[in-house]
Amino acid sequence: MRDKNEQGDKREKIILITGASSGIGEATARTLVNAGHKVVVTARRKERLDALVEELGSDKVLAIAADATDYDQQAKVVEQAIAHYGRLDVAFANAGAGVSQAGTENGDPQEWKRVVDININALLWTAHATLPYLRETQGHFILTSSVAGRTNHAGSIYSSTKWFAYGFGQNLAREMAEWKGRCTTITPGMVNTAFFDEPKPDKLDPQDVADAVLYAISASPRANIREVHLMPTY
Repeated sequence: MRDKNEQGDKREKIILITGASSGIGEATARTLVNAGHKVVVTARRKERLDALVEELGSDKVLAIAADATDYDQQAKVVEQAIAHYGRLDVAFANAGAGVSQAGTENGDPQEWKRVVDININALLWTAHATLPYLRETQGHFILTSSVAGRTNHAGSIYSSTKWFAYGFGQNLAREMAEWKGRCTTITPGMVNTAFFDEPKPDKLDPQDVADAVLYAISASPRANIREVHLMPTY
């Protein structure tokens, strides 16, 4: 039984991170390993995942290349994680993508399909595949939404997918609360990642979001950090 009076949860955790080959996911893997946790990193680019294993150590990182938009592949990632570590404490559904053509009338329906697959379906697949194991550990589900999921943007399909992610996170938090699980929705403003064609050094850094993940999972078990909203200072 957990000590309800402890100030923070410092136990070693096993954490699954999707979209871990770059940006927020990659920074989060480093941050969590450096904080004493073990991670399962997954994305489509195997060479980038292998580089993380080499950097951080095979005793702390399990890399599994997979397409998060394919339910069967995502379910196998979770199965391999359980087979390797024996449990799962946290799932961070971070994989996401944007669009190059803004708006609805002038948008590209094929691009929309790709964005819906990764921003909505991959999120749902990750939740469905991990929740039975998170229930066993009274674990934690974390997802990356966006400030775009809290504000209106003319005709934005990307924003609409992040509105879904935001709403889903609120609903999932209520569902997980039934068995004392925790759920955190992270809603960052603009983050300087490969998401953009041009660098945005005056905006948030992936490390800022990684720090938010560590903050959420390190809170006392009595505290469910339901939402972390980050905006650039400048």
